[in-house]
Amino acid sequence: MSEKQIDEVSGVSTTGHDWDGIKELDNPMPRWWLLTFYATVVWAVIYTIVYPAWPMIHSATTGLLGYSSRRDISTELAAVKATKADYIKAIEAKSVTDIIADDKLRTFAVAAGAAAFKVNCVQCHGSGAQGSPGYPNLNDDEWLWGGTAKDIQQTIAHGIRYAEDPNTRVSEMPAFGDMLKPDQIMQVASFVASLTGHAGNAKPEAIAAGKELFEQNCAACHGSDGKGNREVGAPNLTDAIWLYGSSPAAIAAQIKAPKHGVMPAWGVRLGDITVKELAVYVHSLGGGQ
Repeated sequence: MSEKQIDEVSGVSTTGHDWDGIKELDNPMPRWWLLTFYATVVWAVIYTIVYPAWPMIHSATTGLLGYSSRRDISTELAAVKATKADYIKAIEAKSVTDIIADDKLRTFAVAAGAAAFKVNCVQCHGSGAQGSPGYPNLNDDEWLWGGTAKDIQQTIAHGIRYAEDPNTRVSEMPAFGDMLKPDQIMQVASFVASLTGHAGNAKPEAIAAGKELFEQNCAACHGSDGKGNREVGAPNLTDAIWLYGSSPAAIAAQIKAPKHGVMPAWGVRLGDITVKELAVYVHSLGGGQ
């Protein structure tokens, strides 16, 4: 057995460990640290006796106090559910207009509608409701069938061109590829593009011919000024909001063989309460009227 080595400076024995000439002193643990450590050991033993701790085959020891965090959570959830029930009853009884007029009820409906939107609507309209090609942006103030909370509720409940719902909103643009010649379609497209300053290299005479064709074939729905008609779901052609592109080529493609988007009717799937919450939420995004 080797003798203990004593450090010359401190007079304390070393552990025998040596790193590049640096020796480790064998100082004892501070008494306060040892007492604290022993106290934690005693506390741990007492804790495992008083509270649930030791795993068994099918459960765990219940502890002398019989405490259960799951029971506490169940109690809290029951209280939250009871509170929500009052709001839900109010939403069921009131119109979307009355819900928006009630600050507390509107706050609850917006929060609930946001959650429902993330589950059911983001796939098409995006997580920020900004839309994408073919799917409308719900943050702006351009609405085919109106942007009031009641209008939005109707759209959500019954959908767009959803054949299974007799009350769905229906508006279909004819395929003018069967009615107009290719050069006429491009003339109309040039005129429509000119309404927003995107006519490109279209000649003035082509735009003038397109205007005449527009008045003959398109003004009945879109209006002679091209500003659309919400009653029939005809979009405004004079703004910068386009579902399928605003270039003359994109407009010509839509005139020739129009795309008709379909939105499901969510009323049967989600129920009246959730539809109202969604309507209030979408209306709150800033584009609602």
